[in-house]
Amino acid sequence: MIHNVEPHEGHEVHESIKIEGFWLFLVSDVLLFGALFATFIVLRTHYAGGPTGKDIFDVQEFTIETFVLLTSSFTSGLATLEMNKGHVKGTIIWLIITALLGFTFVGFEIDEFSTLVNEGYAMSTSAFLSAFFALVGTHGSHVSFGLIWMIALIIQTAWRGFTPITKRKLSIISLYWHFLDAVWIFIFTVVYLIGVM
Repeated sequence: MIHNVEPHEGHEVHESIKIEGFWLFLVSDVLLFGALFATFIVLRTHYAGGPTGKDIFDVQEFTIETFVLLTSSFTSGLATLEMNKGHVKGTIIWLIITALLGFTFVGFEIDEFSTLVNEGYAMSTSAFLSAFFALVGTHGSHVSFGLIWMIALIIQTAWRGFTPITKRKLSIISLYWHFLDAVWIFIFTVVYLIGVM
């Protein structure tokens, strides 16, 4: 006997699969960052006669960088609250603010990396710097990807408003953004704070 599936039921199953796919992606990212953190912890004292974290890390800069990213997590949460209230304009405004803070954060990372390279502290200088650039650079590339994704969602939400698809995408980008903030807290602690001690 053939059972007819209502179109909306198929749509709900399809959306559920996409949400499960996102969680699988997040688990793979946890494993990726776990491996990068493990590598950094093993190599963090292998300076090869080069600079240590105390020599190259600017406490004021990475503290401001952290404040900017954590603030963006807060504004991302406000965007989700606005979405749950059904306010398209409020959601878009908070997402734009989140994106601007995200771009500011990426700007700090680019400035930090270019300053280090210009001072002769490249990825090939030591195992410590290789692990540092790999870990922090991977996080920065994830933030950059998140910004492109967020801009696309801002445009899509402005154009289509709230639909089950846009709401699902907005919820997922918020989770992704909070995940990146959580990873940064570990970077802030393990790489920068311990590095300057």
